[in-house]
Amino acid sequence: MKWADLPPLNALRAFAAVAETLNLSHAAKVLNVTHPAISRQIRNLEEHLGTQLVLRKGRGVTLTSQGAALAVTLNASFANISSAIEALGKAEASRSLQVSMTPMFATGFLMPRITEFCTRHPEIELMLNPQIEVVELAPGGIDMTIRYGTGKWKGLQSELLFLGCLTVVASRSLIGKRKITEPSELLEYPLLQEFGSEEFANWFEKRGVDKTIRRNVVHMPGNMLLEGARHGDGIVATVPRFIESELRSGELVELFRDPIPGIGYYIVTRPGVRRKPLQDFITWLHAISKS
Repeated sequence: MKWADLPPLNALRAFAAVAETLNLSHAAKVLNVTHPAISRQIRNLEEHLGTQLVLRKGRGVTLTSQGAALAVTLNASFANISSAIEALGKAEASRSLQVSMTPMFATGFLMPRITEFCTRHPEIELMLNPQIEVVELAPGGIDMTIRYGTGKWKGLQSELLFLGCLTVVASRSLIGKRKITEPSELLEYPLLQEFGSEEFANWFEKRGVDKTIRRNVVHMPGNMLLEGARHGDGIVATVPRFIESELRSGELVELFRDPIPGIGYYIVTRPGVRRKPLQDFITWLHAISKS
């Protein structure tokens, strides 16, 4: 196709609207432009084609034979374009919203609240995929991921959901009435840690605990981690937002709490336009993170 030889699209749209309404003012309203703008587009199209397309007749217009022939073709072409765009929009809107996140985030923050989103948006089909590995965000695949870090991932767009703060907790069934005041005392107990995480190693280093001391660390998925803490299977380092109810009820006891500047949970997406289900989910996440 010789694209350079085609008239400007705006001129073709203007003529199609005039051919449909047979009135310049009505066509201008349809396209949300001024009457002079429509007249100018028609004149430009006629000059481009080297033929007259419309005849002014009072307040209306009639089509020349050349104009009528072009109108039939344009009407069919624009109808096909409209149908294709509508079908594409419906397909994108109905496609499942696929979200990846760490198992810890899924268990501690998302799942206790997800019913609210489903109630508000019954039209959106969710696919939640908790996993440790950072997944690729590809068109038609995973729409967004929620990750813990600094918010800097090359080629991706990120926005802060909430900042992190590390809290070390245990159940009374594990430590009894003991008051733990020194980080080194934790080494007497099993330490539960999420796969792929070095939370305790980093935390002990910041607290000045000797690296060479042997530690009883048990690695497990994040969804098992919080359950293990509740059952008294070991001590856990996590984010306070994930255990708010357990701390309030006394089911878990906070032993230490440290801020982590610049680190938090981020919503990560591909750059560009977001389809409506994705934007609805992101808006909801921001709302509940502030509640």
